[in-house]
Amino acid sequence: MKTFKLLYIDAAQQAQIEDLQALIEHYKLPLKLDAELLEGKLNQKRRLRLTDEYAQPVLLLDNKKLDDKGQLSLLTERLSVALEWDKLQRRVVSAGRKSELLLQAAKLTADSVVIDATAGFGHDSLILASSGAQVTMLEQQPLMALLLLAEQQRMSRQPNWQKLMSRLHIINIDALSYFTDEKNITNNSVKVIYLDPMFPADSYQDSKTGKGAKVGKHMQALHQLAKPPSLPEEQQLLKSAQAVISQNDTKMGRVVIKRPQQAPFFAQQPPSESWSNEALRFDGYFI
Repeated sequence: MKTFKLLYIDAAQQAQIEDLQALIEHYKLPLKLDAELLEGKLNQKRRLRLTDEYAQPVLLLDNKKLDDKGQLSLLTERLSVALEWDKLQRRVVSAGRKSELLLQAAKLTADSVVIDATAGFGHDSLILASSGAQVTMLEQQPLMALLLLAEQQRMSRQPNWQKLMSRLHIINIDALSYFTDEKNITNNSVKVIYLDPMFPADSYQDSKTGKGAKVGKHMQALHQLAKPPSLPEEQQLLKSAQAVISQNDTKMGRVVIKRPQQAPFFAQQPPSESWSNEALRFDGYFI
């Protein structure tokens, strides 16, 4: 079990710290928090400097959002990132197949059951759940799982987000372990398994021209926590995901994999169909 530093800037935030401890205990996350009151003014320069003072990622409760009494951020390698699901409100409200390639690829209905097997910061899970689908979010990194659970708890306090939050189910587990456990996949009518695995940062650029999409701050932070899968791991993951869909005998079931536009096919397997824009590609493997 690993211990992570939790910095906070106001003694009144003790209740939030207790909430985080309760989430860790309830979901049996294999981590501990070492809370420390941060003295002095917290500005962006100091926020980034804090990442140099610790040899591992740090959690920070600050007061950027006074109405929430504090926002939980992840500090790592001179990066400061927070989930901030509320910033996606306009996109979530207007999400549809015309505007979201992910929904074009997934082709969900309101009664669909989806597994987001690489949840990350949860942004794609929100888009999937906006269709009315039930979304199981798998996140193998305990620290990221805590961030997701805390953000779900925060957003559930807002009436206009409660229905969407009730459709998200967060589990701290790696996808392969989940797929190979019979009790997780039997009779659950999974229609879509979505994968957005880590990929080397330079895969976002064309190998010939050097042009391509710049890796965003959230993705840079994830690169500090997780490594891209090897080819054998990709092949095993795709095979296991396809087996889950096949076992549930779901009509028109599929595995959808998010790729940088210039990236090779996942597991070196050509998809059944692809949807893409200038930066991203969603490859669908129909079952």
